[in-house]
Amino acid sequence: MKLSMEKGPIRPPSEAQSLLIRATRNCPWNRCAFCHTYQGCRFELRSVGEIRDDIKKAKDIADQIYNLSRQEGSGGRVTQPVVELLLAQGEFSEESIQSVAAWLHYGGESVFLQDANSLIMKTDDLVQAISSIRETFPSVHRITSYCRSRTAAGKSVEELRRLHDAGLTRIHMGVESGYDPLLRFMNKGATAADHVEGGRRLKEAGFSLCVFVMPGLGGTRWSREHAEETARVINLINPDHVRLRTLHVVAGSSLYTMMLSGAFHPLTEEGIVREIGIFIEHLYGIETTIMSDHVLNLLEEVTGKLPGDKSGLLATIGRFLAMSPEERLIFRVGRRKGIYRKLDDLAERGTFLWLKSIVDQYASDPDLLEQELKRIMQAFI
Repeated sequence: MKLSMEKGPIRPPSEAQSLLIRATRNCPWNRCAFCHTYQGCRFELRSVGEIRDDIKKAKDIADQIYNLSRQEGSGGRVTQPVVELLLAQGEFSEESIQSVAAWLHYGGESVFLQDANSLIMKTDDLVQAISSIRETFPSVHRITSYCRSRTAAGKSVEELRRLHDAGLTRIHMGVESGYDPLLRFMNKGATAADHVEGGRRLKEAGFSLCVFVMPGLGGTRWSREHAEETARVINLINPDHVRLRTLHVVAGSSLYTMMLSGAFHPLTEEGIVREIGIFIEHLYGIETTIMSDHVLNLLEEVTGKLPGDKSGLLATIGRFLAMSPEERLIFRVGRRKGIYRKLDDLAERGTFLWLKSIVDQYASDPDLLEQELKRIMQAFI
């Protein structure tokens, strides 16, 4: 089975069960100080023909997987045993085949358009690509994409509505911050006004809108301004989802160089938790789901629907900050090692004492423990 589809480097965690179709290559901006994903890569638009070829390959792969399922007595259903059989057979070892098999196993209902800003395509071309997905896979009812706020602000509501009507249902938009001095410092290439205008146009066109906010991006210099102004922008947009993506300064990024030179001073993890609290405190008059669904976020349980869950989210943050310094450090170690997911996990005494013994080993050199925690977080990127 010699069928290979192009695949970009990233997708949102929430799109883990989606089929990945590459509409563009890399990022048309590619200058954000905090990002290294597309460093050294040239942006390219893929033609509608290229995109359709990959859609056809996905269909051919799916058909062959269904045939294998029927041969194995599973009646065309892509069950776990069928997926395991695919992985075990050399002829099915191609990554594209395995990704399509996993997609079918999870229902084959969602597609994510890669890479960083698919809406920069001509509207007519993107409509054709989306329509091809829907025609080829009638089971698909959810098609999503990344989009820069400035790109959305540059399209008319009518254009965006055409994309929505064609079958594009959700947009993931990187706001990161709503504080203009910080956006300029990070070379984001967008302003708070761009975020608001782009977000509002997407909402008016009918899209489900998910925006990403980056706690910690302001460092020690602009933490409060970052939190308050970002909340102001979110209040004006009223997106369906706000996903927290805690900053981790990545080696090789411009921000890493700025940090080494002393131009940027990162917050501690506890400082970031405080900043998230300020951000949530300043969210008013919106019905938005806050999601802390990324491994870099310390408090995964800061997740809930506003306005009803606001007090509970703040209570969780307050509970963490009220713990003793030792308990906070033990929780951080447990979280970074993948052992803890919520504050209540601290109650399991055996695990707590084991993690405490690890912390105690670094008592004479706490900086060494901080370095180890950063190393673990780096591996998550």
